[in-house]
Amino acid sequence: MNPRVAVLVATLVAVSVAALALGPVSIDPGELWRVVTGGADPVARAIVLDVRAPRVGLALLVGAALGMSGSVLQGALRNALAEPYLLGVSGGAAVGAVIAVSAGWTNPTVLSLAAFVGALTAVFLVMGIARASGMTADPRVLLMAGVVVGAFANAAIMVLLATAPAEAARGALWWMMGSLGSAQWRDVARLAIVLAIAGPALLHWARDLDALALGHDAAAALGVSPEAASRKLYLTASLLAAATVAAAGLVGFVGLLVPHVARALVGARHRVALAVSALAGSALVVTADLAARTARAPAELPLGAVTAVVGVPFFLSLLRRMR
Repeated sequence: MNPRVAVLVATLVAVSVAALALGPVSIDPGELWRVVTGGADPVARAIVLDVRAPRVGLALLVGAALGMSGSVLQGALRNALAEPYLLGVSGGAAVGAVIAVSAGWTNPTVLSLAAFVGALTAVFLVMGIARASGMTADPRVLLMAGVVVGAFANAAIMVLLATAPAEAARGALWWMMGSLGSAQWRDVARLAIVLAIAGPALLHWARDLDALALGHDAAAALGVSPEAASRKLYLTASLLAAATVAAAGLVGFVGLLVPHVARALVGARHRVALAVSALAGSALVVTADLAARTARAPAELPLGAVTAVVGVPFFLSLLRRMR
């Protein structure tokens, strides 16, 4: 194994264990081991297995999905600044969630389903706009269509929040900032199913992604259909991002930052870079969530705000390097 990847795996394991142990009630390593082996105090078992473990599990999956999604979009669109939320996914999901909250449908399952439907609607709108232009395979058209759909979604959200009850508006805003505070095992299972289907598919299509990263003419010369490959990669990456939004709200910058870290560790070959992006994304989201719930305990910070604190300086430094 690449030594740098081994360090990343060790870091992921360390932060995951820390996330299980640390919180308003700290669990020492010995007690944590007894929880795993079934001999711990019932209170400690309940804290670890019913509260923290689902949260850590969901953080691992959200990070892996966003990392893979961002890596695919940056490769397929040949744009180092591309990330899932730039393409309208977050805006569509937020519209779906705000509609649900405004209607009084605050059940977590219903809210997640509404967000997922909103995100899918935004994805197909982007694809429809690109198809209507006759340039579906052009990455610039997809980016512009995503920006337009995102702007329309933001306008719709402002209209909905302006007419929603105050309590519903607060709930919608908190969800839009991202949080794993209500994570349950059913949320982990739903996202795990999506990742188990989409993740291997993206790894299988890594050769097409390598070809697209060279440009559409080069991809066609290598026997890859640029339009068909771009469409399937874009849709699958967007579905992954939509599933994370439905599970945890809007957690930005992970899909932007993580692919650059992965390429720095293992190079630009996408089959390896996608796997490393999943590991790095998991490590980042678990660490960010741990910081969100311990930095000002017992109060909890929005997860999206913590990832933005890391992501914004990285984005600015990336712009400076590109210049």
